[in-house]
Amino acid sequence: MIHSLTLSSLTLARGERTLFRDLSLSVSAGEAIALTGANGAGKTSLLRAVAGFLRPEAGEIAFHDADRNALDPTEARARQVHMLGHLEGLKGARTAREELTFQAEWLGRGHHGIDEAVQALGLKPLLDLEVRKLSAGQRRRLALARLIAAPRALWLLDEPLSPLDTRWREAVGGLMQRHLDGGGLILAAVHDPLPIAARVLDVGAGR
Repeated sequence: MIHSLTLSSLTLARGERTLFRDLSLSVSAGEAIALTGANGAGKTSLLRAVAGFLRPEAGEIAFHDADRNALDPTEARARQVHMLGHLEGLKGARTAREELTFQAEWLGRGHHGIDEAVQALGLKPLLDLEVRKLSAGQRRRLALARLIAAPRALWLLDEPLSPLDTRWREAVGGLMQRHLDGGGLILAAVHDPLPIAARVLDVGAGR
């Protein structure tokens, strides 16, 4: 299980433009990091690099277990990392039930986790509705449900609360805190503060 994440002298670029250079960060179990910075600073790109979708120009991304043993990055990403992007990536023609079931089973989890996610995110009234008929906030709650239905150690979240109202921001904050209390890690790109205690990293500040 991922117990810590270390970024060492990381440099990321988009096309010909360097987003940032020599960024270093260490995150341990129970910690949340809020990535802030101007639009285009590289917050989303940093999440994508940690998830393995973007190759750094320089530097290293490493995952470690509780004994500080290095984990195979491909295996760690496949089994212990959740990436929730700014776009939910949901299939509009499926019902909410079908979509959540597909995602949970694809991630290797069963119905117990689905039931817990439905209850935690108030999805029961939405389960028989097609995803395309859900509001932006409802779709975001459905997307967030995969975090509960298929628990993984490291959550990579891109503006996770943006379409949610105050009630659901507070509720998701509670789920985040429970994740941290259980030894999880959170790396979140944000414009607004997270509803939990988090260390702030201004991406691109030193560029």
